[in-house]
Parts: sequence; structure tokens; C-alpha cells
Amino acid sequence: MTELDINTLFSLKGKTALVLGAVKGIGRGIALSLAEAGVHVAATWHDWPESLDALKNQLAAAGTPHLIHQVDLTDTDAIPDLVRRVTERFGGLDILINNIERGGWPVVHGRYTRQQWDLEMATTLRAKQWVFEQALPHLKASGDGAVINFSSIAGMVGRSGPASLLFNEGYAAASRGISLFTETWARLGAPQVRVNELVLGVVDTRHGRETRGWGLLGSADKNAILDHTLLGRTGRIEDVVRAVNFILKDAPFMTGSTLRIDGGYVLGGERVGKMPKGVV
Repeated sequence: MTELDINTLFSLKGKTALVLGAVKGIGRGIALSLAEAGVHVAATWHDWPESLDALKNQLAAAGTPHLIHQVDLTDTDAIPDLVRRVTERFGGLDILINNIERGGWPVVHGRYTRQQWDLEMATTLRAKQWVFEQALPHLKASGDGAVINFSSIAGMVGRSGPASLLFNEGYAAASRGISLFTETWARLGAPQVRVNELVLGVVDTRHGRETRGWGLLGSADKNAILDHTLLGRTGRIEDVVRAVNFILKDAPFMTGSTLRIDGGYVLGGERVGKMPKGVV
């Protein structure tokens, strides 16, 4: 196969992607990156209406066909109509970016109520399942479908250490459940659909510097989180976008896998000690 053939094989141009939670932050960054690569983007939004005009203007500037659709994904009855609109508009579906969550901030919400727990599960976990089930037949029909699930290191560390103010148990449990989804869906989708997962740490717009919760933390709490992160910083939107592009374009033999994009937070609690001299 020539270099030209390879580039054509892994080109995203002309494919259709459904990007959940695209009105701002990571979702919008992914939607714009895909649109600029020639992908037909269907972008969903529910809240944060003040960010909608920016999404509209930036997608229009990308110059590729797109659809912006308002939908409450906690309402499972609305999901079949969403997928129908996307597939009728673009003739199919190739990529699902399963990016939707509530966030589970103890520093924002305090001790969560039963209603908060239910909303966490409905948003962070259940919505992903219902969208995937509706999208799967279309992803299979594309013959080269791809799903990227988004989860959090909360599913690994829970409410512990410096992250105790960032992640509650409901959010952590939902994030761990997404990993189970990823493995099961990879089996259901094979061989026509690849399903992989991005496990995010503290990113600027996701528990990081550009969020309300981060602003409620004291300087000591912020420093503790950064000190616990091997790279000493929070993640940026472009860090996540690059990982998405890698999975979609450069990893055609990868499915059922997880990539952790956390700057080394999970490893940061256990530093390597100085090598002793020994006695021999």
C-alpha cells in the first residue's frame, strides 16, 4: 500500500460524527477539530446557552456541513429522534463522541442528595448507554465506525486524597461503569465498530482552572492537586483533542482499550524513592 493509499484510508473527511455535550469546553474543541478535518458534525447541547453563539460561529467558519441540536439526554425518549435527525441529515453515522457528564463536585454540591445521585447516573452513565444503542446499527452500517467514551480518573481514585474535593462517590461509580461499557461495546461492535475510552484527569474545563468548582478551592487545595500530578499542571482542551484524533486516525487496530490522559495524577501519589547504597 502506498503512502497516498494509507492517507486516504485514515482520512476523516466526509465522515459523520455525533458529538455529545459540544456547546463548550472539551466537547466544542472536539467538534471544531473534526469539522476542520472535513467531518460532518452533529453537535448537541442542553444547557449553557450563553456559549451557543460561539459554537454556531466557529462551526460555520469551519465551512463543513453541520447540525446543532438541543436535547436533554437524560430524557431517554428524546434519543431516538436525535439519532434519526443526524442520520437523515447526513445519510449515516461513522463516529460517536460519547462526551456527557455532570461532574460530581463535593466542593460545589456538598453531601449529595438522592436527586443529585439520580441525576449523576442519568447524565454521566445512562445517557451514554441509550445513545450507543440507538447509534450502533448506523455505526455498523458505516463499516468503519468508531466510538470514544469519556470517563474520569474518579473511577480509579474515588473521593480520596487531593481529589476528595473534586469527585463524589456517585460520579466515581458512574465513571467506573463506563469502563465496563467500553469493554462490552467493543465486543458488540466488532469488527465494524471500534470502541475505546479516554479516562480524563483534571482538565482546565473539567474539574480544572476554568470551572466554578476550581474557583471555590483554596490555594493549598489547588497546589495539592498540582503537586500530586507528575507533570505539575492541569490538562488543556488540546491535550484531549489530540488523543481523540489519535484514536480516530492513527489507531485502527485498537478497540476495547483505555487511554488515561491525566498528567500522571494517578501515579503521582507514589514517588520513586532514592536508590539505597545497599550492603553488598
